[in-house]
Amino acid sequence: MKAVAYRTPGPIDREDALLDITLETPEAEGRDLLVKVIAVSVNPVDTKLRLGAAPEGDEWRVLGFDAAGVVEAVGPEVQDFKPGDAVFYAGSIARSGTNSEFHLVDERIVGRKPASSSDAEAAALPLTAITAWEMLFDRLDVQRPTPQGGNTILVIGGAGGVGSITIQLLRALTDLTVIATASRPETQNWVRECGAHHVIDHRQALAPQVEALGLGAPGFVFSTTQTDQHWADIVELIGPQGRFGLIDDPEELDVMPLKLKAVSLHWEMMFTRSLFGTPDMAEQGKLLKEVAALVDAGRIRSTATEVAGKIDAATLRAVHARIESGSARGKIVLEGF
Repeated sequence: MKAVAYRTPGPIDREDALLDITLETPEAEGRDLLVKVIAVSVNPVDTKLRLGAAPEGDEWRVLGFDAAGVVEAVGPEVQDFKPGDAVFYAGSIARSGTNSEFHLVDERIVGRKPASSSDAEAAALPLTAITAWEMLFDRLDVQRPTPQGGNTILVIGGAGGVGSITIQLLRALTDLTVIATASRPETQNWVRECGAHHVIDHRQALAPQVEALGLGAPGFVFSTTQTDQHWADIVELIGPQGRFGLIDDPEELDVMPLKLKAVSLHWEMMFTRSLFGTPDMAEQGKLLKEVAALVDAGRIRSTATEVAGKIDAATLRAVHARIESGSARGKIVLEGF
């Protein structure tokens, strides 16, 4: 089967940063589905792994997590899927990735593709939707108001893949007032289209802008990017007894300033359930079922903003570079081999 992979981690501007290769098609065992991949999207985690994660020995490392495709074969213990089912999912960080013609994935973290979506539209959703859903409803517990500011949430990095779907889920499933950050006219328009009530500029100090809205201190803050750059503002603007969540990787984060306000801190890592095989691993499959229903009901929409081309090394190198530049809006998708 065709695949895109690397042997040596490092910068994207090398010809061998990502290469077109041929691998043997794997076989489905246990609860695995063998999926014929039709479309994939690229996430920041792909670029982070390519920069620093070496494959074992002389093996190839195939990246990619988001995928939409069709079940080709099932393992003997599979309960909920059959060959021919159209699916979408976000894979596991501990297994070979979706930048390949065929891919193995545990059925418990797979959902049926939204019937109203194309493969490209569906491929943009799983990783970011799972991340947003778990942060909002499992970590921050936004449906349980905080004592102060419990009706307002600030989403830092509202125009990215996670931010885009976070805003939509908040509007579809809660009554919270959503403040989102974006810095360019096109990204500010994008977050408004996603449903943000208010938009502020993350290139400027956040706390004064939030105060100027006259809404009071938000009880919830979700930071999707550059948390270390905004940390002082976050501590200042969040309401006492608030809840703060993040998904990025600050080099340093002094959490002691949160103590005075009794603010709780929540990390979200959407790979945790599949990586550790947690007892609630199947919650991700159920979650994707809910996301598909919301899409088909017209309550949320795909965050795909561009189909960049075929799933090959040259296109993936270009998309990795776009992601690393920080200029991407929504999700960039690739389709077909």
